[in-house]
Amino acid sequence: MRVAMYYNNNDVRVEDMPVPVIGPNELLVKVWSSGICGSDVLEWYRLPKAPLVLGHEIAGEIVETGDTVNGWKKGDRVFVSHHVPCNMCRYCISGHHSTCDTLAATTFDPGGFAEFLRVPAINVTNGTYRLPDTMLYDEGVFIEPLACVIRGQEHAGWQPGRRVLVIGAGIAGLMHIQMARISGASRIIAVDIAESRLNTAIKLGADIAITASENLPQQVMEHNEGRLAELVIISTGAPSAIAQGMRSVDRGGTILFFAPSDPGAKVEIPFNELWRKEITTTSSYAGSPRDILAAIELIASGRVNVKDMITHILPLSRTADGFRLVAEARESMKVIVRPQE
Repeated sequence: MRVAMYYNNNDVRVEDMPVPVIGPNELLVKVWSSGICGSDVLEWYRLPKAPLVLGHEIAGEIVETGDTVNGWKKGDRVFVSHHVPCNMCRYCISGHHSTCDTLAATTFDPGGFAEFLRVPAINVTNGTYRLPDTMLYDEGVFIEPLACVIRGQEHAGWQPGRRVLVIGAGIAGLMHIQMARISGASRIIAVDIAESRLNTAIKLGADIAITASENLPQQVMEHNEGRLAELVIISTGAPSAIAQGMRSVDRGGTILFFAPSDPGAKVEIPFNELWRKEITTTSSYAGSPRDILAAIELIASGRVNVKDMITHILPLSRTADGFRLVAEARESMKVIVRPQE
């Protein structure tokens, strides 16, 4: 089969690899759509493991089932989660599935930028979900990132009526905007450095879109009746954006740190100010099985619009172009690779 092998952001090659052989408790899935995630182009994270086949936002079709697999059959349309929790440890039981040791140790073989992938037994049991008949494969690639967003807003203690500031209007930021809108936000302000992303933010539910600058708190107040934001979602790892976000939260408000920063990056915390103003800070990583189920329902129902976030659909042979588009982050939103084309 053909795969897109990642060496670095500027070197992604189409190579041949044997189709994986499945065991008795496993599945073989034909990958129809695979999204390029922003984390796929974080070279500090990916290069130590390169070369490898990336791709974890996938939707596909079961083409072979192991002898002892129950509940699945050839032809079933599925989303498969690459990292899965055990659902039994103290972290899972307490609701922190994304900190489970099993989650960090699991994945599928070899990755979503391949014509086929093998789904290990634990992923079959804990991470394979049926796609609704009305959901397109291209829409299915949004299940994983939307699940992460759902989990993040739950961690932030969502309350209807909040005034929300979303810093970073990439895919995650745009989904945060949509989730805030359907969950009852009274005002949503989007911030980014790219005008095209700000335009999309307005289209998908933001009330105000402003270009990032050093006086962000003042800009927020100008567009928010003299108040700062009750919930600040920082959907970028840029230290300057993180610093601005901490200055843009209202008294008694909440800050959600949603994106990683570069290793070694440091941000000064205005500790006394956060303490005196009773600011809650939280973070989230990945999504739980419950979040994945919610994401499937929200996409299938059309409550979350994913179609308007797709800017590029490419065949496997152009995966390298897709990686360049995502790494440059200028003219693309969601880039989808179709491995069968």
